[in-house]
Amino acid sequence: MVAGTALTGCGQQRDPGVYTVMNSSTDESYHRWDAQAMARCGERLGVTIEQQSVPAAQVMTKALRMASSRSLPDIVQFDASEMPTFAEAGGLVDLRTLGLSTEAVPEGIVDFGSYKGTYYGAARSVNTLALFYDKDVLDQVGVEVPTTWAELRQAAKKLTQGKRYGLALSAGGAEDGVFQFTPFMWSNGGDETKLDGPRVVEALDYWKDLLADGSLSKSTVNWTQADVNDQFMAGNAAMMINGPWQVETLNTKKSLRWGIAQIPVPEPGADSVGPLGGAVLTVPDTGDETREKTAGRIVACLAGEKEQLTYALNSWMVPANARAAAVWRERVPELDALADQVAAARSRTAKLGAGWPSASLALQSAFQSALTGQSSEAALRRAQQRATSGN
Repeated sequence: MVAGTALTGCGQQRDPGVYTVMNSSTDESYHRWDAQAMARCGERLGVTIEQQSVPAAQVMTKALRMASSRSLPDIVQFDASEMPTFAEAGGLVDLRTLGLSTEAVPEGIVDFGSYKGTYYGAARSVNTLALFYDKDVLDQVGVEVPTTWAELRQAAKKLTQGKRYGLALSAGGAEDGVFQFTPFMWSNGGDETKLDGPRVVEALDYWKDLLADGSLSKSTVNWTQADVNDQFMAGNAAMMINGPWQVETLNTKKSLRWGIAQIPVPEPGADSVGPLGGAVLTVPDTGDETREKTAGRIVACLAGEKEQLTYALNSWMVPANARAAAVWRERVPELDALADQVAAARSRTAKLGAGWPSASLALQSAFQSALTGQSSEAALRRAQQRATSGN
């Protein structure tokens, strides 16, 4: 579908002073923060910037439909895992040709917005996963914050009491589950290029061990990351794997004293390698070079150091710009472990590019099979076949 779509051509007359950004900021808070940032950048650049927000799952579909009718917006904010699909079809402009610099952006975050070495997407902020824990519960049970797989398994067992599980995570048949599996797969030396490799099998076996111990709820195969947060806040889990987008909700429960740490690793001293999450601002190739240049200036403003810091402090995400991230660490020291986790994180599409969705879908199916009885080895062997064949 992508290859057969004509992605260029502006197709319709546009108001020269009005520019449109399509994003997935349908949440009231995010929509408001984006509107405020666009108003500030619009005033600075002497243009009007209009926000068009659609559900995250519809951004790619809508962008393709608009491309075929030659009505693309000036800027599209894609989830970084989806951006390579649009870039592969030749639908995006190299941001460096529009004057955007990556000087203060860490290499991993540049890769996060790149496809085959070309920088198409500027991130304002990024996120990853961390281990959240209930300080009071760990203190009551006498459990230290775990740093290794062995410690996590032992701690989760001790913390599992009554209706409370030691750990909550998402292993559902959706991207949430894959996002949560990558820290275990990558930190163990496995990767998405060989889903049935021994290191990936070990990682999935570890999840199975936690489930067999009774430390995870059997419902984990159905939970989204939002469900995991609900369980943690309700006191049904002493620890959880989740991301900073939950902080605003966590802080609404004043009696909950929570902390975060890096996700435990297989062996002491190993790097905790999690997934970079978030969105990137891109400029579609509309064929109108004048508008594309102005769109590039808008992206540069929205992804600039000052706006990044404002956005990150609102959303609890980590600024993509290294200088802004340093200030962010000082302003929110309670999330310092998250910044450390981001430093070692990597993009899901770094190795497979536009092939990531096939691997993700295959892994989703493997979780459902392995966590409900099938061996990890058999489930992942089938996953590799599916990822390779596309079926």
